[in-house]
Amino acid sequence: MSSSIYLSAAHKSSGKTVVSLGLCAAFKAKLLNVQAFKKGPDYIDPIWLSQASGNPCYNLDFYNMPESEIIALYRQYTSQSDIAIIEGNKGLYDGMSTTGGDANADMAKLLDTSVILVIDATGITRGVAPLLSGYQAFDQEVTIAGVILNKVAGERHESKLVQAIEHYTDIPVVGAIRRSKELIIDERHLGLMPANETPESQSFIDRAAKHITDQVDLSALLTSNQITIKSSPLVVNNATKALTVAVAKDSAFGFYYPDDLNAFESLGVDLVYFDTLTDAQLPKADALFIGGGFPEMQLDALSENQSLLSDIKTKIEAGLPTYAECGGLMYLSRQITHQGKSHKMVGVIEADTLMTPKPIGRGYVQLAPTNKHPWSEVAKKIYAHEFHYSKLENLDPKTHYAYEVLRGVGVDNKRDGILKHNLLATYSHLRNVGGNHWVEQFVNFIKDKQK
Repeated sequence: MSSSIYLSAAHKSSGKTVVSLGLCAAFKAKLLNVQAFKKGPDYIDPIWLSQASGNPCYNLDFYNMPESEIIALYRQYTSQSDIAIIEGNKGLYDGMSTTGGDANADMAKLLDTSVILVIDATGITRGVAPLLSGYQAFDQEVTIAGVILNKVAGERHESKLVQAIEHYTDIPVVGAIRRSKELIIDERHLGLMPANETPESQSFIDRAAKHITDQVDLSALLTSNQITIKSSPLVVNNATKALTVAVAKDSAFGFYYPDDLNAFESLGVDLVYFDTLTDAQLPKADALFIGGGFPEMQLDALSENQSLLSDIKTKIEAGLPTYAECGGLMYLSRQITHQGKSHKMVGVIEADTLMTPKPIGRGYVQLAPTNKHPWSEVAKKIYAHEFHYSKLENLDPKTHYAYEVLRGVGVDNKRDGILKHNLLATYSHLRNVGGNHWVEQFVNFIKDKQK
């Protein structure tokens, strides 16, 4: 028997991420096996949630996953846990569609789990009652099993909120978290600062867990929605010829979906991780994967590691199969310019990266492969996402591209997926779901190049 709760809110920036990771750490401290999930395309919150729970956090996304795949992924990992904590994005009823179908409420219904609503109580007292009543009445198929009041000013404020909720609604108050500077994480343009960049991340998680343990009824959450789920274990294909893929993973590059990495391993691929800031050369490998991240925050260290930059450039130009996304694309360009200062990068892509104060591409994208795409069996339409505050300048006009951009920005509003040698570098972030089995395609490409 497992427990499952869906943490949502009335609106964005209600503090549900801090509450989520505090709950993960609090339950973990009770020696429970905690499985975290995050709705939507997000890397940063899952990095925090993975650290807090002690298990990889998996994304659930209506845009690029069919409902059957969402359910299968959820069951796969919830079946092994004592409690599943699903953190929503935006508000409970917010989504791309005006009529619903892709909101947090729809995800909660699909997974048959109850919702705990995190309410930012700043500047509100009696008004919390009609807010909760409205959320409860808007879709009566959604079970709101409790409310956690967040950013409560003090005892008097809490008393007024609780009295109003108890008088006008039947929703139990399962927590009231006082406003505290200890519960503030630095933010950046894509949301919270990634935990892999923050040496103090574990200290913050520990503080959040203490606040949650002291101010939230953990026992009530454990019993709010108990479920029994059985699922088949992940099958690993050990018959595949052994391949090794080098993966950049450090404080500059950390944006990877764990189920994508699992997909490599299920195909018998060994993943060997390296640090772009400190390693002098690539590990011995059959291919290279550089994901997204915030290389602009580590430009000095990246640029000073000349031996690795040279080694990567030499090996890609010699034909090493390589896949790079967003931050990885930026890293492979000639230079990155940030706040007026330029830093030399790998230089295998004939373009310069310029950081911009406003987003160039942010949100979901649709891609169609061109006839130049080097991988086989590529889906005719690919659903992905992009988040970049940078653009490429002085790009070689003879550049070939793997994708036509049907929705989104990509490299130049029309194309994405720069091709050179055996490299595919894209601003779009792919995910190995929904018919877009890019991991298997990349692995097959690696094998083809070994023939």
